[in-house]
Amino acid sequence: MKKYSAEFIGTFSLVFIGCGAAGISGISSSGPAGIGLLGISFAFGLTVVVMAYAIGPISGCHINPAITISMLTAGKIKTVDAVGYIIAQFSGACIASAVLYLIQSGAPGFMMNEWALGSNGWGPGYLGAYNTTSAFVTEVVLTFLFLLIIFTTTAVWGNSTMAGLAIGLSLVLIHLVAIPITGTSVNPARSLGPALFAGGKALDQLWLFIIAPVIGGILAALVWKGVFENSVETSRPSLN
Repeated sequence: MKKYSAEFIGTFSLVFIGCGAAGISGISSSGPAGIGLLGISFAFGLTVVVMAYAIGPISGCHINPAITISMLTAGKIKTVDAVGYIIAQFSGACIASAVLYLIQSGAPGFMMNEWALGSNGWGPGYLGAYNTTSAFVTEVVLTFLFLLIIFTTTAVWGNSTMAGLAIGLSLVLIHLVAIPITGTSVNPARSLGPALFAGGKALDQLWLFIIAPVIGGILAALVWKGVFENSVETSRPSLN
């Protein structure tokens, strides 16, 4: 239960801080607290950095079902643990979204607009109004790259003390590209929580933010297993 509790807390923190930054003080803010695209990107990325060092030694700090499924595909986690992780991640995201809703509903004139609470989306009315193909390709490709970074930085030749920082900064870069297109998911749990409360288009479009990141994660695991991991094993110097 320690691992599952860590994943719950980590995912809660990611959604609460990241989506909170987007929904409360993000790019749509008209007040002096508006932090813009760069601020939102760092909110998500730095949360991953902090959580990597806080709960990484306990659970590995997946805090993302796409990562867990990718690790399962690569044979780095047992099925029973993967199921427990995913339940904890979705639960953490939903509870975080509920708390965000409670907080934001206390603002004067609060209204649950389309794609509220930092929900992901695409199409007319959503940020850059990109189409479905652009959104799907963006989420698959960026999740694929994100997982490759995770696999390589946590591998035996990687610098384990710097892995959390590298992974978190990579998420910052991913957000800088994807926020205008989809709001940046690469994480089904991060998308599910806000969509459940926002409803409407956010909930209708949720399917993309579950399917695309999982596809990207599985592809990354297959490339890792087939190209990088095997080549490292054969090229590693003998200790004899």
